[in-house]
Amino acid sequence: MGTDSSVRVLYSLKSRGPSGTYDLARGLGITEVGTRQHLAKLHQDGLVAYEDRSGAVGRPKRIWRLTAKGHARFPDTHGDLTVSLIEGIRLVFGTTGLDRLIHARQETMVASYRKVLEPLADLGDRVRALARLRTIEGYMAQAKRQRDGSFLLIEDHCPICAAAQACQGFCRSELEVFEAALGADVSVRREEHLLSGARRCVYRIARVEARR
Repeated sequence: MGTDSSVRVLYSLKSRGPSGTYDLARGLGITEVGTRQHLAKLHQDGLVAYEDRSGAVGRPKRIWRLTAKGHARFPDTHGDLTVSLIEGIRLVFGTTGLDRLIHARQETMVASYRKVLEPLADLGDRVRALARLRTIEGYMAQAKRQRDGSFLLIEDHCPICAAAQACQGFCRSELEVFEAALGADVSVRREEHLLSGARRCVYRIARVEARR
């Protein structure tokens, strides 16, 4: 992907979304001059783009974002092979066979997550542990507590995006996985969805009694 600092700039734009040079520099702990140099190189390589936004006073503020090529630098662990397999399963076994495959994957994921989450009584601990598990799987996940006591599970990358585009049952399945793994006392609602045009997937997680 290039130099370490350039990679960090890409990761910051992936996780934070469109950002100004000052915010990027502060988040990365490097100078604005250094940040501009990395952005210039990434722009030259077609990995980032910018727009100048006019403010109330002063010069327009330059906001940087990842291009499609920049997003493509983050791995899709399934990709074309998985899409081909999905189409092959659908062709040979029909929609019913594909649904059975998704269900089997779902049961395996729930069992794996529960081993880690069930010993944790605190909801925050459970959500943070789930975020760590998802990050290991490539989702660049983080947990954020909200003022109302709920939590956001934020996934800045989807390593199964190609598979999910070919079969949206995978997306429905993941929502059900979270509900089953986190426990009956928890509700999960998807608030942002990559396949619906958002730049990431976000789930709001709360105790059932807190949402009455």
